[in-house]
Amino acid sequence: MDHPQTARVEMKFCEFYDKWMGQLEEHLRLLLVAPMQQQQQSGEAEFKCIVNKLTAHHKAYYTFKWAAAHEDVLAIFTPVWLSPLENAYLWITGWKPSTAFRLVESLKAARSESGASLAGLSEEQVGRIEALRLKIKAEEERVEREMERQQVAMADKKMVQLARLDSLAKKNGEAAAVDGLVEVALKGMLAGLERVMKMADCVRLKTIKGVLDVLSPMQCVQFLAATSMLHIQIRKWGNNSNKSSHQI
Repeated sequence: MDHPQTARVEMKFCEFYDKWMGQLEEHLRLLLVAPMQQQQQSGEAEFKCIVNKLTAHHKAYYTFKWAAAHEDVLAIFTPVWLSPLENAYLWITGWKPSTAFRLVESLKAARSESGASLAGLSEEQVGRIEALRLKIKAEEERVEREMERQQVAMADKKMVQLARLDSLAKKNGEAAAVDGLVEVALKGMLAGLERVMKMADCVRLKTIKGVLDVLSPMQCVQFLAATSMLHIQIRKWGNNSNKSSHQI
């Protein structure tokens, strides 16, 4: 049974995430019609406006997520608002930044009459994207090392001693004597998890900003349309798969 605080955070985030995904679908519709405006003189200004709306939408997600994590970070590490498929592809509570560069490669190789490709990337843009990819890869590794440090710390000498002390205290009916020590240790562990989550989110945000800084307004629309569509479709596939498994 969930702790009342965890249940409250989960309920709030479920409501927020459903609404956020609905808004993402609305933004996607704008992104998909944007290429049709390419020939219009006002097209570039319109592209920038759409890109700004979508980046603000993503920032709103992380603002809400960080506030929720501060209430109960474990709820964010075990998100009940995601399907098992979505959970299987999580990298420290979210998407792995490296996937953005794989998506750029896929779009660069694509040819689409609707303009949903990045086939027109210049050599300079390709070089800048590659430099960003290497930088982000190094930052991913730094986050993974910190996550590993948090996980390994579970078995350090102090934690082992505290576990033994807590077990003995409960046997002797003196649990209250070590409850304070356990609470302090748990707070430290949760603070560490929250810190790693924020590190990972910062790399995600840096990746999106870095890629968009390299692309033209039209290319930004193409990239964001592809990322949004992938996000939405994986959620739909995951939900459908989850429904099918429950019907068996």
